[in-house]
Amino acid sequence: MAYKLLENEYDIEKDDNKVFNLNEIETCFTDYFLPFDYVLGDYSYGKLRLKGFYDKNNKKVTKINNYNDIDEYIKKYCAYNCKFFIIKKIKKWYFLLNCVLNMIKYLYKG
Repeated sequence: MAYKLLENEYDIEKDDNKVFNLNEIETCFTDYFLPFDYVLGDYSYGKLRLKGFYDKNNKKVTKINNYNDIDEYIKKYCAYNCKFFIIKKIKKWYFLLNCVLNMIKYLYKG
């Protein structure tokens, strides 16, 4: 299921503890996070914190925001055993293609 945050669509990449809450993330999510390919949301002392990450192929990727290093980031900078989720930005063309495929499946269902 896709979620709209500002002008981008996102899928839940990981949410093992089922802590993703759209209403809560909407209060913290600003245009600062729009360029990132992934957003990590972690709960530390009952408060939601957000951090953006880029895919390794993104030209803006650095060591501190590389999605490949997200597990290391969680271990170093998040509270021990914290609950977290990761959302992934859906590329516009992918989102449109997915909509068309779902429509075709629906039409040929019956």
